Amino acid sequence: MPLKIFWTPDGITLDSIRDKRLVDISDGDTPNIRMNVRMLSIDTPEKRPTGKIRNKDELQAMFQEVATWIETGGSPVNANLAAHLVPRLKRSDAVANHLAQGAQATAAHEGLVETKLRRPTGSVRPLFVRVADQRFDQYGRLLAYVAPSYSAAERRSMTRRERATFNFLMIENGWAAPIILFPSIPGEKDLPMVQEAGQEAVTQGKGAWADDKLLTGYEFRSCERLAALKKKLNGRSKLNRGEWAGWIHRYCADMSTGTLYAPQDYCLVAPQNRIFIWQDDVRRAVAELNLTPSDALIGV
Repeated sequence: MPLKIFWTPDGITLDSIRDKRLVDISDGDTPNIRMNVRMLSIDTPEKRPTGKIRNKDELQAMFQEVATWIETGGSPVNANLAAHLVPRLKRSDAVANHLAQGAQATAAHEGLVETKLRRPTGSVRPLFVRVADQRFDQYGRLLAYVAPSYSAAERRSMTRRERATFNFLMIENGWAAPIILFPSIPGEKDLPMVQEAGQEAVTQGKGAWADDKLLTGYEFRSCERLAALKKKLNGRSKLNRGEWAGWIHRYCADMSTGTLYAPQDYCLVAPQNRIFIWQDDVRRAVAELNLTPSDALIGV
């Protein structure tokens, strides 16, 4: 019979769900699947290159070439960010060091899971998973806060910090940088904890912060995009306006002052105080967070 209706639903394809990710089937209409969770508000170093340049040696060479490009002028990097990035890009082990930190962060996460999920009896606790305003990212990964699932009796005897999420614990031990993205901001009780733990990790040199030339995960990926731009220019290709500006695209608010900064001026904000905002969300964030644009941003 011919159909009398037409409907195109909104939706998102979840991350790489194939037969190897099928756990089991509960009944005729309920398959249980395995899927990736992207833990909210944190960013760990990468374990491997993520951009267009996948060879580590080539990427290292391009990082140093980008440093020279920035120093000699003509790059799309402003003076504030140049002063921050150039010493990090010029080091001879910039890529290898970052990827090694990625492996260490993975090991730290695995250690936390083993410690926190293991009951005194030896049995394993299940996970508690809580999503925020945005459910999935662009790759179809579930965006969530993840913690051990403690019993009601256990929770009554624990402080908020003692029953913290793995997200928080990775910030606390220094193997994850805070990356709070509006509007998925931790609640009024959790945000001060995250800020305090982030500050302690940075100032005390915990985990990856022991490296005074640390490239956070989001900085590493931005530098990868810069390297790809420079490689394209080396091939005598022209860059359009979108490519020239698109390598860095999130605004940054300082949660300690309520000041909004342009994307490249995030480095003027202490890492533990950064709230990142997508361009399409800036107007809403200014209103809801009562932000004041920086002098430089007003002058743009």
